[in-house]
Amino acid sequence: MQRRDLLKMAGAGAAAAVTPGAAGAMQANAGLEAAGPLATWINVRPYGAKGDGAATDTPAINRAIEEAAAAGGGTVFFPAGVYLCYSIRLKSKVGLYLDHGAVILAGPTPHEGTSTGGYDMAEPQGSWEPYQDFGHNHWHNSLLWGEGLEGVSITGPGLIWGKGLSRGWENEAERPDDTKPGVGNKTIALKNCRDVLLRDFKILEGGWFGVLATGVDNLTIDNLLIDTIRDGIDIDCCRNVRVSKCTVNSPWDDGICPKSSFALGYARPTENLTITNCYVTGDFVVGSVLDGTWKRATGLPEAPTGRIKLGTESNGGFKNVTISNCVFESCQGFALESEDGAVVEDITFTGITMRDIRTAPLFLRLGTRMRGPSDAKPGVIRRVILSNITSSGASRLPSILSGVPGHNIEDIKISDIFLEQAGGGSAEMAALKPEEREKAYPDPAMFGELPATGFFVRHVRNLEMSNVEIATRAADARPAFWLHDVEGADFFRLRAPRGGAPAFHLREVKDFRSFGSQHLADVTLEGVEERTV
Repeated sequence: MQRRDLLKMAGAGAAAAVTPGAAGAMQANAGLEAAGPLATWINVRPYGAKGDGAATDTPAINRAIEEAAAAGGGTVFFPAGVYLCYSIRLKSKVGLYLDHGAVILAGPTPHEGTSTGGYDMAEPQGSWEPYQDFGHNHWHNSLLWGEGLEGVSITGPGLIWGKGLSRGWENEAERPDDTKPGVGNKTIALKNCRDVLLRDFKILEGGWFGVLATGVDNLTIDNLLIDTIRDGIDIDCCRNVRVSKCTVNSPWDDGICPKSSFALGYARPTENLTITNCYVTGDFVVGSVLDGTWKRATGLPEAPTGRIKLGTESNGGFKNVTISNCVFESCQGFALESEDGAVVEDITFTGITMRDIRTAPLFLRLGTRMRGPSDAKPGVIRRVILSNITSSGASRLPSILSGVPGHNIEDIKISDIFLEQAGGGSAEMAALKPEEREKAYPDPAMFGELPATGFFVRHVRNLEMSNVEIATRAADARPAFWLHDVEGADFFRLRAPRGGAPAFHLREVKDFRSFGSQHLADVTLEGVEERTV
């Protein structure tokens, strides 16, 4: 066979291997330059974007987005370069693709704001504005924002650097004041949108929020790396959300934070949410996770945040939530909160590894802060499963399950858990009776030192624990489990530290049973005012 015949056969094979969809894509890409603004793949450079990090590229980028929207949709392409920008206005059926080496850089503004240029103005809110912090109430004053959109995406391996954004802290002289005109405080802000995809890019120094999604349905957040000062991802009043394979380093605030605020002007739950295969931390220099140097930070608070927390804003509630296969490192533990009237129900937290947790590994709080309309009623927390969790190197604070008088946390199942605590608690600590603090801001340290090593449980009904082990690095005089105002407590196959402290301290407890534990006698009590076991 002649060489030219082999080449013909190879060419025929290659042609046959191209599917109709791939062939269409190849034809479309080949004709992009001729197609001009009608192309479905629009490069920002022909629209005037320089990508040199000095010229302001926002007008060119917004023109490209508008052209894509006018053509019925498409993808706006950012080739390698540094694009200095202010507010980029997203449109329906338009995606942004950030190529390798592409950086969207948030432009600077003066501390006192500016009346010309800068970011879009924070839109006015209604009478409900006092129910949330400033950052939750506004979306337009952001680097990238969209409202009332459908079919939006931001994808690709590039970087969004919120260098010029405010972090929303008062009296922060080196940063602009986000309440002033022209100042931006969020990297990506979306309100009342649907069918949104955020995938593969990175965020550095994301301002007050790396991602703020409020009232967004059918939202997918996948494979993001966020290295930031304040919140990484906030999911507020959203439905049908998938968060997966994300890495968040946020020493000063929460990593992944579902909320259900009143920012839409009504109470709307965050529901049908899964968070899986994510890593959250709060102990690294901002930027060092992104560049791979993983430098331990100094000058951080004693308990850097960096966690997954549902709350604190909790007017609408959390329903049908699963958090699984996640890693917490050098941060605070998991928090689940109803403070503003939220109904919190059907929550699963499973397959979790925690290391170097600086406060309570698990914090469930039903409080009555009631930051919202005056006619709102206290909420509920019920039907929660916590399972397959290991925590090592935690602080002296135990895990906390705490309602308030008259409002119990209900129907909690905790199983297959190993908690290694710091220990070192004294007999004086074991005798403490902490204040209720019904309206205080919810935080694991809100009660001060606590009289338990493993679990502090107060105002709870129908609690079941099985295959739970509490260990301590140092001897501790406190009981492993401290229960007050608990009705229906069933404990099976426990392991508590041995060395003199009782396993349980019970106070106003009804229908208590502990059985099947290797070193603890089986005990059943119909009711007890106060005793140790």
